[in-house]
Amino acid sequence: MFNLLVLASDRNSASQTASANGLLGHFRALAADLAWLRSYAAWERHDEAATELFIRLSTTLDDRVLGFWINGARILAYDMPSWSEKNAAENSLETMRIQQHAHRAIGFLDSALVHHPQRSALWIERANIQLNKLQDIAGAAESYYHASMQPDAPFYAARVYAELLRRLGRKAEALQWLRTLYPSLPQELEAAAASTVLSRIRRLEEELGVSSENWSSDGPSAL
Repeated sequence: MFNLLVLASDRNSASQTASANGLLGHFRALAADLAWLRSYAAWERHDEAATELFIRLSTTLDDRVLGFWINGARILAYDMPSWSEKNAAENSLETMRIQQHAHRAIGFLDSALVHHPQRSALWIERANIQLNKLQDIAGAAESYYHASMQPDAPFYAARVYAELLRRLGRKAEALQWLRTLYPSLPQELEAAAASTVLSRIRRLEEELGVSSENWSSDGPSAL
């Protein structure tokens, strides 16, 4: 009888804890939404400090929402630098400001990746900021590589990685990557762009003077 009472008490306690956690989660999500609205209001005023404060508060309150992370990074990297004086594009201080905001955005995304390491969208956003704001092709290539390895990766991530390798002069690596990638692509799926990948393989073979004798569109041939 005592054991049954203890078991019933434990179950009731577990149920109450789950309900409390669920309620707390609901309030945290609501608070995060409100913080995000505050960040938008600050964004409209071009209030840089308040915008960033509420963006970071949103993700602190609820780190599950991918949109907070991605849109927050975009605001940091793209919007905030544009709030400075116009016609300052050639100013070295303005260039430094743009780079500083880009690095802050990348650091923000790195925090997101702690919570969502397998979300390719975060790696892609990171790569695009590296490429567009820092002109860091090598860094962008590495981020696109990580994006392409995630379970939810879009097909284009692997193609962009190869293209960035080519732009870095690492054409042999790009060719090997595409040759490995091609056989896994569903031919009937437009997004997979198998014909595009094959044409890039042939172009790289021509540029490198590499024969396709031991490789076909079905994969490596037996030697």
